[in-house]
Formats: sequence, structure tokens, C-alpha cells
Amino acid sequence: AAQYVFPILQRGPNYSFKLFKSDIVSGLTIASLAIPQGISYAKLASLPPIVGRYSSFVPPLVYAVLGSSRDLAVGPVSIASLILGSMPRQKVSPINDPLLFLQLALSSTFFAGLFQASLGLLWLGFIIDFLSKAILIGFMAGAAVIVSLQQLKSLLGITHFTKQMGLVPVLSSAYHNINEWSWQTILMGFCFLVFLLLARHVSMRKPKLFWVSAGAPLVSVILSTILVFAFKAQHHGISVIGKLQEGLNPPSWNMLHFHGSNLGLVIKTGLVTGIISLTEGIAVGRTFAALKNYQVDGNKEMMAIGLMNVIGSATSCYVTTGAFSRSAVNHNAGAKTAVSNVVMSVTVMVTLLFLMPLFQYTPNVVLGAIIVTAVIGLIDFPAACQIWKIDKFDFVVMLCAFFGVIFISVQDGLAIAVAISIFKILLQVTRPKTLILGNIPGTDIFRNLHHYKDATRIPGFLILSIEAPINFANTTYLKERILRWINEYETEEDIKKQSSIHFLILDLSAVSAIDTSGVSLFEDLKKAAESKGVELVLVNPVGEVLEKLIRADDARDIMGPDTLYLTVGEAVAALSSTMKGQSSSYV
Repeated sequence: AAQYVFPILQRGPNYSFKLFKSDIVSGLTIASLAIPQGISYAKLASLPPIVGRYSSFVPPLVYAVLGSSRDLAVGPVSIASLILGSMPRQKVSPINDPLLFLQLALSSTFFAGLFQASLGLLWLGFIIDFLSKAILIGFMAGAAVIVSLQQLKSLLGITHFTKQMGLVPVLSSAYHNINEWSWQTILMGFCFLVFLLLARHVSMRKPKLFWVSAGAPLVSVILSTILVFAFKAQHHGISVIGKLQEGLNPPSWNMLHFHGSNLGLVIKTGLVTGIISLTEGIAVGRTFAALKNYQVDGNKEMMAIGLMNVIGSATSCYVTTGAFSRSAVNHNAGAKTAVSNVVMSVTVMVTLLFLMPLFQYTPNVVLGAIIVTAVIGLIDFPAACQIWKIDKFDFVVMLCAFFGVIFISVQDGLAIAVAISIFKILLQVTRPKTLILGNIPGTDIFRNLHHYKDATRIPGFLILSIEAPINFANTTYLKERILRWINEYETEEDIKKQSSIHFLILDLSAVSAIDTSGVSLFEDLKKAAESKGVELVLVNPVGEVLEKLIRADDARDIMGPDTLYLTVGEAVAALSSTMKGQSSSYV
């Protein structure tokens, strides 16, 4: 029982020094990436930079004990930081009231963790499945654009920048404050941005050189800090972080808000950030688990990430999850277990205790360049093109998520995309796919007339296939559609001067479920068909469909020996002999 709750106990008895050596290397590698990213993402969330460091210390320790993934590297991520920095702004300014803003961020983290852990505890993980691949690709790309544009403040050296997140307000603010642009800041930002993008490109082309992109952010921070300190650049238009507090995470339980006018906003922010960060963390964990051929328990991951954020909210940490870029570095560095997160935490702890004064002169422009480099990988053009080729409706959903995020807001863009996806599901439920089947000459196989050009109709038969569960939501549509097909078929036969329809055959092989409304559908269809001189025949009802139809048909009107067959070919062969004037060539 203890091993189930604490997966680290499963790995403990088999842990060796050889595994530890690999975890040390990977832990130190991701620490070099986590240290600058922690500061950068905290600024993205409009929080004090030190909070980003705190969030790279406690949460990884919690995850190492509770998490089931060997490769997931835990810490702050760009999308959750963006949401956490934008939603509380609706009521509280991080500039005018930074303490209250911090309290709201920590409270949102608590509710995000509570929601995540509850999903895992109650086995409700299917809720996050409403964020389809199309939604996530569009949402991530839109968020990446917004995050990158937000860095114009740092990259251009602008002091008075808009607090809004939309594309138009951000570009407008950058244009109208052109007099605040600092050429020194622009030059430094451009140089380090090129350096970081080049390092990323090298690592993408040659995965064995993963350490190039992993170490580039820390190298950039060190070099830029030395340059600022040596040339006193803070006096020449380049803004710096300033003095950072030393020491480990202070307790923050007393800062959490469980009442007051901001409670609704806090819960809403926690819900949105919780879903997004949970989706990202589980997706990343499953991706690397598939590469190494091991299983990740989704419900355990939800509880681990949730408890990680609940504990984090009480120790001055904001929302954290498994980041793809950091986890990729962890994987490529040879991580064997979650102990690599412990190594990273210890490294961050040493930094918090002894090295914080060294970051006093770190320029904000380099942090902006690090964020842009990190989020640019979230824009997945090949995946978007693939969605366009496969499903045009999914492509529309993806565009709605993308444009909703960049033109309206992060949460509204996500809500619009989810609403459209749910609408698509409702359409599929209420408008099930029904096909007209025809015979492939020389065989007793029947297939979709629109997909198989050689398939032909059998005179006197209307053969339909229903390819969805039949329930109260779609019975009316199915009845109207089938009767309309009968009328259209008879009209066509009259024009061709051929025999009219005698049998309506419904292939139910693909119908996996049925309810009482569905059973009534067949009774109504039988009566409507008989009034037109047509006999209803059912083919291969399976599982519960067959059981419910038998229980409902006491008189054997629907499930009689002459109206129930195993295959369409068998039904046509048996019924053809009863049709007057029917040729025997098919039989």
C-alpha cells in the first residue's frame, strides 16, 4: 500500500550507485536550465523573481516522492505563468498592490492543486480529455505568441508598457512608446536571443548536443550579469533584476485567501491553470514513458501534481508542472529515475542559500530572451498542417483557440475552443453517421456506395448501416433520415421504371449501445415501413443491443426468424427468393 501511494518506495530497493551517477548528471543539467527559467517565468507571472526560484525547490522534492514518471522535470512553465499573471490582473495590479497579487497567486496555486488532486482521487481524469490535440496546438501557439510579445517590454527597454495581453494592445503599446526604446537594451537582447536560438537549433539538429541548449540560458545569465556589472550598464538604460532575498522558502500558509471578494477570481484562476498545467504535465510524462517503454499512472500523476501544488502554495511557490523542454533535457541527459528532480532541488537550494547576490545585476532583457526561446518551440507548424490534412473541423477548432488567445484573452480563447469541440461531439451524437451499402460484384460483401465505386445497389433492397450508439438524442434524426431515404429510393426507382423497395435492411454491427428510445425507434420504423409496403430487417445487433431488443420484443415482431440475420449477404440471399420477379443471378 505504501509503495502504491509513494512510488519512490518501489524504486528504492533496486536503486544503485550506477543509477545515481546518471541522475546526478541529469539533475545538474536541468538545474542549469531551471535556475534562469525560474526567474524568467516568475516575471512572466508578474511575481517577484525569487518566487520562481522557490518554485524550483520544494515541488520537485514532492514529485520525486509521489510521481510515477522517471523523466518528468518539475518546475514553473510558461503557459501557467502567463495565465497566472493575466487573470488576477482583472481586479488587482501587481505594480500597485504586489503583496495582494502575490497572495492571490498563491491562493490560486492552492485551488489548482486541490482540483488536480481531486481529479486523481475521484478518477475523473477524463475531464482533461476535453482539451483535444487541436485545442492544445492552437492554444499553445497563441499563448507562445502572446508570451513572446509580452517580452517586448524587456527586449526594447520600455518602462510604461500595457498591462493587457491581447495582440493589438501589446503592439500598440510598443509603437506608442517608441521614445522609450533603448538601443543598448535592444542590442544586448538581439545578441543573446540569437545566441539562444542558435544553441536551440544545434541541439535540435544533433540531439547528442542537448547540453548546448540546456546550458545556454545559464551561460547567458552569467555573461550578461558580468557585462552589466563591468560596464555599469544599469546606469545606461539597461534594467536589472535588483537585489534578491536570500534563504529558503518562507512559509506562506497565512497568505492564502479562502474568503473575501476575490475568492471567485482565485478559484477560477486555479481551475484554469490547474487544467492546463495538469494536461501539459501528464502529456509530457506519457510521451517520455512511451519512449522508454514504461507506464505512467494518470491518476497517480494527478494526485502527485496536485499535492505538489498544494504543498507549494504553503511554501511560497506558484503553479508548477512537468515542462516539456526541461523534461526533454532530463531525458537526453540520461535520467534514470525521479531522483534527478532531487538533485535539481538540492542545487537550487544551494543557490538560494549562498548565490543569490550574484544575480543582482542580471538584466531583464536576457530573461526576456530566455522566455522567447523557450516558448517558440510551442508553435508546431507541422502538426497544424497535419490537422488540416486530416480533419478540417479540428483545424477550425485549432484556429479558434489560436485567435481567441491572441485577440481576446488566454482563458476566453481556451473556453471558445472547448465549447466548439463539445459542439462537435454533440453533433456526432445527435447526427450519427448512416451509410447506404451496395454489393461488390462477385462477392457477398456490402460496403459504402460512396467509398467503393464498383459497389452496386440490389434492386428491391435499401441497405443502410448505422455507425453510432442509438439513444434519445438521435432517434428522431435517424427516423426522419431513414424514412427520407425510403422516399428518395422509391422516387429514383419510379424514374428508372424498376421494381420498388421491398426490404429495408439495417446493419447494426457498428451500434455499440442502445437505450429505450432506441428500442422504440425500431418499433416506429417497422410501423412506418409496413405502411409503405416495406419489411424491416435487422442484421447483426451485438452485445447489449441484441439483449435489449430481445427483452423488449415479446411478440417477436422485430426479432423474428425472417427479420434477423447475421450478415447483410445472408439477409439478401435469403430474402431475394421471396421477391416477385427478382432475378436469381445474385443467389
